[in-house]
Amino acid sequence: MKLGIALPLIDTGGDPATVRDFAQAAEALGYDHLAAPDHVLGVNVASRPDWGQRNTSKDLFHDPFVMFGFLSACTAKIEFSTQVMILPQRQTALVAKQAAQVDILCGGRLRLGVGVGWNPVEYEALGQEWKTRGRREAEQIELMNRLWTERAVSFEGKFHRVRHSGLNPLPIQRPIPIWLGGASDATLKRAAKYAQGWIPLSNPDEETRGRLATLHGYLGEEGRDPGAFGIECWIRVKNGGPDEWRAAVDQWRALGVTHVTFYTSGQGIGPLDKQIEAMRRFSEAMR
Repeated sequence: MKLGIALPLIDTGGDPATVRDFAQAAEALGYDHLAAPDHVLGVNVASRPDWGQRNTSKDLFHDPFVMFGFLSACTAKIEFSTQVMILPQRQTALVAKQAAQVDILCGGRLRLGVGVGWNPVEYEALGQEWKTRGRREAEQIELMNRLWTERAVSFEGKFHRVRHSGLNPLPIQRPIPIWLGGASDATLKRAAKYAQGWIPLSNPDEETRGRLATLHGYLGEEGRDPGAFGIECWIRVKNGGPDEWRAAVDQWRALGVTHVTFYTSGQGIGPLDKQIEAMRRFSEAMR
């Protein structure tokens, strides 16, 4: 299994030196990938008392493409992964261009984790339709894969029209690997048809086991080998200490997980030095 760490920007802040030091520490500890979340806007809870505990305007998020472009010059081998970028609220050709640029800057180390999101406020502000986001995502992936692999593209879909146009330069990875996050049946179908991996965002329980069985069935229908399909889990620091982390990873391993991401954001770990110490403890527990 490959080992990853999620950037805890809400806890550490977004100072460039802090982001750089965290990424370099992860690389020095042997982590395989660095994950970054995505939100464009946060809601002001003072005007939305019904909002609950979801992300708000107080929570800090860097744009993943800009941040990974910066970190490309600060690291040498760690993979960058969006977990997960809300694809349907963004313009497709622009995402394809930005992802291609990051892939070039980092030497082919980008993995694009995408999802349909849960926040209609962002969709409204970005001028995109909320109710069609799943269908739009499927078409977006089709178009992006062509934009990443063909010099000139002609594409006519329900949501997109491209006439004899293409990206220059093309990315190093052709196409850039796409992983889907989420748990709905529609997400599993899209993952089996279009993606290289799935990010369940859940626990290693019977419900997840059932979803994996469903996913494997859809992969079979697409003529794809489930053994060649990636699965990535999250292990949260609040789930205990090294013994509990190892037990959780063993449960995921039994389900066929290929990637593990350690997640500490918003769980009271503290500033950068405490975050790096937690990252070191998890790395040692996995040895």
